[in-house]
Amino acid sequence: MLKTSIAMKTREEEAAAALRTVLEQVPAITAVDMRFEPFVHRDEVAIAVHFKVSGKPQTLACEVNASGQPRHVRNTLLQLRNAQAHRTQTPAAIPVLIAPYLSPEAQALCREQDVSFLDLEGNVRIVFDGIFIERQVASKPVTERRELRSMFKPKSAQVLRVMLRDPARAWRVTELAEAADVSLGHVSNVRNSLLDREWASVSDAGLYLSEPDALLDDWRGAYEPPAGKRQGFYTALHGSAFEDAARQVLRAEGEAGRAVFASFSAAHWLAPYGRTGTQYFHADEPGLQRLASALKLSPALKGENVVVNVLKEPGLFLDAVEPAPGAFCTGAVQTYLDLSSAGERGRESADHLRQEALQWLK
Repeated sequence: MLKTSIAMKTREEEAAAALRTVLEQVPAITAVDMRFEPFVHRDEVAIAVHFKVSGKPQTLACEVNASGQPRHVRNTLLQLRNAQAHRTQTPAAIPVLIAPYLSPEAQALCREQDVSFLDLEGNVRIVFDGIFIERQVASKPVTERRELRSMFKPKSAQVLRVMLRDPARAWRVTELAEAADVSLGHVSNVRNSLLDREWASVSDAGLYLSEPDALLDDWRGAYEPPAGKRQGFYTALHGSAFEDAARQVLRAEGEAGRAVFASFSAAHWLAPYGRTGTQYFHADEPGLQRLASALKLSPALKGENVVVNVLKEPGLFLDAVEPAPGAFCTGAVQTYLDLSSAGERGRESADHLRQEALQWLK
């Protein structure tokens, strides 16, 4: 039966309970004594677990982390390894990292450092003296999903789109805020999130994306289409007549309203992958009115061949590109995300776009 030597804080209590559940499932582990050790020096661990494996004594030296983000995990792993190096008992204690949630990247760091791990979502890998305990779960905790969604909200997304244009470029906070048209506070929040997940690094020149591929993968997984009102229309225009009329509207300068090709229509200009019978746009209200007039749009409850998303936030227009005269489109990253959420055919088109237009991922 497990014993706890003193009253523990909630975080350590949860960690101890999860660890106890795992150990109790191994018949060879007996005489478990779990002790909480308050911090005095940085090298000390939070929980020490003494037990026997088939009669032989063994110890787990466990550090309980409040955060499982890779940057914090990397620092804790160094502390655990240092603590292990300075401990003199025989046999040597097995280092274990415990956190609320450890992403696949954080788990990989543990494996690289030969440190066992456990998180409160159910991911575990504890290896020692002939014992091998491993389990993986696909779920992410609510807090992690919430943090990811927050990271990709409109203002933050403006920062990320700017950085993804050229991931190797280093940015000062002030110039990044100006380029993305957001506050310094927004840039600082994004900066911290990127560094915590080790998607970005800092050089003498500033902040740059060190793992743009990983960033885009997680953005795709957490992606929510831009907030707005979806409206379907029908037009009798098609082919070159439609393209000419649309480009005339999109290229107009000095007039009220913004509109850009989006989704499959943007991909047609950025990285063609088969045509679709429906044309897609992002627009603001004045931009929609101009599109409706030039393309002779009529509302369609059925048989729509033009879809316009009237955006609530204008930031997406900052990332517009013009691959051909007048053919203003959402940028490659935004187009990729829109396509990724557009069913199987959209995912195929997104994969093609990523290969052809996002070569910085190679």
